[in-house]
Amino acid sequence: MSETIYRFRDRTEAGQMLAEMLREYANRDDVVVLALPRGGVPVGFEVAKALNAPLDVFVVRKLGLPGQEELAMGAIASGGIRVLNRDLIRALGIPEEVVDRITQEEQRELERRERAYREGRPPLDVRGRTVILVDDGLATGSSMRVAALALRQKQPAQIVVAVPVAARDTCAEFESVVDKIVCAVTPEPFWGVGQWYADFSQTSDEEVRDLLRRAASFPTHRAA
Repeated sequence: MSETIYRFRDRTEAGQMLAEMLREYANRDDVVVLALPRGGVPVGFEVAKALNAPLDVFVVRKLGLPGQEELAMGAIASGGIRVLNRDLIRALGIPEEVVDRITQEEQRELERRERAYREGRPPLDVRGRTVILVDDGLATGSSMRVAALALRQKQPAQIVVAVPVAARDTCAEFESVVDKIVCAVTPEPFWGVGQWYADFSQTSDEEVRDLLRRAASFPTHRAA
C-alpha cells in the first residue's frame, strides 16, 4: 500500500484499519473509546467493537470567525473547556463580547448534541482509565487538541489519539500533547481529510445515535 495514493472506502473501513493498529488495547477493562462526532463516531464504533471496549462521544465545537466560520478562533468541549487563539483574535480585532456570544451559541449546540446522542445514558467515567480518542482524520488538529485538553481535566490514566489519516506535521505535533498518537496514514502532500476517503458523506445525528445504541449493547459496556 502506498500511503501517498491510498483512499479509504468509507469511515467503516478506516475504523477497521485503525483498530488493527490498536490491538494492544484489546480486551482490557481499563480502556474506553471516545469519538468526536459526527464523523469520528463510525470510525470509533469499529475501533470499540474490535477492541471489546465501551464507546461514547466527546463533543467539541469550533468557534468560527464571524463571516468566516470555517476559520477557527478557538473551540469548546464537553466539561466547560474553552481554548482560544488569542493571537488571531487580537490580530483581527475581534471584540470580547463577540467571542463570548459565539461561545454561548456553540455551547447551546454542544449541550443539544450531547442530549440527542446519548439519549439519557450517562457519560462514561474515564478517571484512571486509558482513553482512545478517535476522529476520522486530522488536518490542523484544533478540535482534537481541545478535546485532549478537556479530557485531562477528567484525570484519565492515559490519552491515546487515534485517527485513520492525518497531516504528517500535525501527527508529529501531537506527540507532545497526548501520551500516544496513532495515525494510520500520513500522506504527502496532505490536501485535506476528505480527499482520502472515497465516501466522505456527512454522518447524520441519527447515524450517531444508532451507532451509540448498538455500542451500548457491547458486553463490556455493561461491565464498564
